[in-house]
Amino acid sequence: MENVRLYLMPEGKMVSSSCGMFGDGKLEKFNEWFSEFERPLYPKDFLWYDDEQGGFIWYYMHSEGMNVPDGFSIVDFKGGLYAVATEIDGADSSELMQAIRNFIFVKGFEEDPSRKIMGTVTTAPQASQILGYEQMDYLVPIKTK
Repeated sequence: MENVRLYLMPEGKMVSSSCGMFGDGKLEKFNEWFSEFERPLYPKDFLWYDDEQGGFIWYYMHSEGMNVPDGFSIVDFKGGLYAVATEIDGADSSELMQAIRNFIFVKGFEEDPSRKIMGTVTTAPQASQILGYEQMDYLVPIKTK
């Protein structure tokens, strides 16, 4: 059974949290802001680690008329194809990432270094209460060889 799927993210605009770490308030403020929106079928928020700045950046898909608070910016998002698999949020994801990379290799793709690996929590609050944890989709940017 395949446990990796392909997901096409559209090019567009994202609201950006700016770089921060959990506990410094930036990411918590961003989470509080976008959590006020109705929960969509698939999450519109994507977290990634910026090696250059040494912290996390959280994106939320921008839509026309959206009220973006001071301190957040609107950025261009390249979009593209991603290989996606699910793991328990906060768990060691090294085996999962290897499974994604094996899938990519076998299917004739390669990682796209021009875009970042991202994650998004996909678990509804009711489901996380039952499970006792949240599930995280890991999105690895890919391109054809």
